[in-house]
Amino acid sequence: QVQLVESGGGLAQAGGSLRLSCAASGRSFTGASMGWFRQAPGKEREYVASIRWRTAYSESVLGRFTISRDNAKNTVYLQMDSLKPEDTAVYFCAAERDGISWKYWGQGTQVTVSS
Repeated sequence: QVQLVESGGGLAQAGGSLRLSCAASGRSFTGASMGWFRQAPGKEREYVASIRWRTAYSESVLGRFTISRDNAKNTVYLQMDSLKPEDTAVYFCAAERDGISWKYWGQGTQVTVSS
């Protein structure tokens, strides 16, 4: 049974940093796409970043967030710097892109940025 477990969320001040982790279990995701999404209150879930052989980012986080992975630990990370209040959301980890959808999702971790 595949599980994705996010951690590292919490409260940060504007301009601060947080590092999210997503630990996968049940199978190896080496060579598979992994990504981060977020959903703010009252808004649709939106793409943040993804990684497979290279990285990609949404325009809203480009230059501030960095996605990385440790295949030996089957874990993907999201380093979030220069945080803004509009980054406040529940952040979800996803694995294995299947066309325009993703096969596996984590439960999410709350990130709150105060001004």
